[in-house]
Amino acid sequence: MDNIVGLGDAFISSSPDDKIKTFALASCVGITAFCSSAHVAGMIHIVLPFRPKNIESSQNPCYYASTGVPLFINSLLEKGCKKSELTVNIYGGANSINFSDCFNIGLRNLHAVQDSLKALGIRYNLADVGGCISRTLMMDVGTGSVKVNTLPIII
Repeated sequence: MDNIVGLGDAFISSSPDDKIKTFALASCVGITAFCSSAHVAGMIHIVLPFRPKNIESSQNPCYYASTGVPLFINSLLEKGCKKSELTVNIYGGANSINFSDCFNIGLRNLHAVQDSLKALGIRYNLADVGGCISRTLMMDVGTGSVKVNTLPIII
């Protein structure tokens, strides 16, 4: 079954026939995790690095790296995964081709995700990050393999 992970969303499955997909990661960051011993895979689509102080923490926590990454990892651990057995990959965090982009959201998202994973003691791979491309991810829950399709960012 195809499961779509939208902006600020996450999905975890233990069904080997499932596929998990997310579309158009540009400055957003996608994280995939696979645990072969527990037969669990998941994906999260991070949009911004930190939750603004004026937003309740219960409002869409997966939208932000600071709240989404811990929630995602803890959900995987609750499904029987061990930190040491997780294969975690990071995708996205692209740069804008707009030279007036002073916010550097892609790079800030990448750093926030990396910092959150390090704080949780999770090893990770920078699988496909940066550049000026949009990435679509397709993950096979049965094998943990991830296919990446790319397109140039167009404004």
